[in-house]
Amino acid sequence: MAFPRPRPARPELPRQRVQTLQCGQGAVRAARFNADGNYCLTCGSDKTLKLWNPHKGTALRTYQGHGYEVLDAAGSFDNSQICSGGADKAVALWDVTTGQVVRKYRGHAGKVNCVQFNEEATVIVSGSIDSTVRCWDCRSRRPDPIQVLDEAKDGISSVKLSAHEILTGSVDGRVRRYDLRTGQLCSDYIGSPITSVCFSKDGQCVLAASLDSTLRLLDKDTGELLGEYTGHRSTTYRLDCVLNEQDTHVGCASEDGHVYFWDLVEGSLALSLPVGQGVVQSLAFHPRLPCLLVATQGQVTLWREDTFQPE
Repeated sequence: MAFPRPRPARPELPRQRVQTLQCGQGAVRAARFNADGNYCLTCGSDKTLKLWNPHKGTALRTYQGHGYEVLDAAGSFDNSQICSGGADKAVALWDVTTGQVVRKYRGHAGKVNCVQFNEEATVIVSGSIDSTVRCWDCRSRRPDPIQVLDEAKDGISSVKLSAHEILTGSVDGRVRRYDLRTGQLCSDYIGSPITSVCFSKDGQCVLAASLDSTLRLLDKDTGELLGEYTGHRSTTYRLDCVLNEQDTHVGCASEDGHVYFWDLVEGSLALSLPVGQGVVQSLAFHPRLPCLLVATQGQVTLWREDTFQPE
C-alpha cells in the first residue's frame, strides 16, 4: 500500500521589501526580469536602459541610444542581447557586454509600447501605438519587418510570446492570439481597453488586465471566462498583470500605490501590498521564486516571501 504524497507547500506571496533600487532614470516605465531571474532591466523616461542585479541592489550597466523615453525591454534567453522599444518609434537590439546598439529597427509610425524576443532570440516582436505588431529578424540586414500583424483597430499595449504563439492586447478591447503553426488568429472581445496580457505558466490560460479595473482569466483555446478579479484601480494608465511562479495567484498593479494578488481558483483577494504613493508603473514576477519587482516613480523595489532571510 502506497502512502499518499504529502501536499505541496502552500505557495508564498512576496510580502517583505528586501531591496530598493534608486534608478536615477526619471520615471521608471518598465522593470523586467531576465530569463533566469538573476538580473533585471529598468526602462527610464530619461532615454536610458539599465541592467541590475536586483538581489544585491547593484547597477551593472547603462545603455544609451534611444532618442526618447524607453517603454519596454526584454533580455534574450542566453543573456547576451537586449531588445528595447521606446517613444522614439524605434526598436533597438543591444549587445549586453559592449553596451552598443547592434541594430535599430524603424518602421513603426508611433511609440513602441512592448517588445519581446522569441525563444531562440532570432526574432524581435514589437507592438506599437500605431495598431501594428511587427516581427524583426535579428540575423538579417534587411531594414523591413518579416511580418506585420495589423488586425488591431487601436494601439497595441502588450505583447507576449510562447513557443509558437503571439499574444497581443489592444486598446480596441480585444485580446488576439496568433497561432504560428496553423496560421490562425483567435480574438476575444473584452470591451474595455486592454493594458496587459500574459500566458499562464502551463500555457492553458490567458490573463488580461483592462481599464475597467478588472482582471480576466480566459481559457486559451475556447475563450471561456474562467475568472474575474476586482479591487484594484486601473482607469488611465497602462498597468501590468502577472501570474506567480506556480500559477496559483494572479496579480496586478494599481493606481492607488498598491499591488493586489488574488487566489486564481477562488477569486478571493489574497494580498494587498502597499508599495508607495503614486501609480505602480510596472510589475515583474520571478520565473521560479516568490519574488516580485515593482516600479513606482523613480525607484524599483524587490519583494520576497516572509520566510526569506536576506544574506
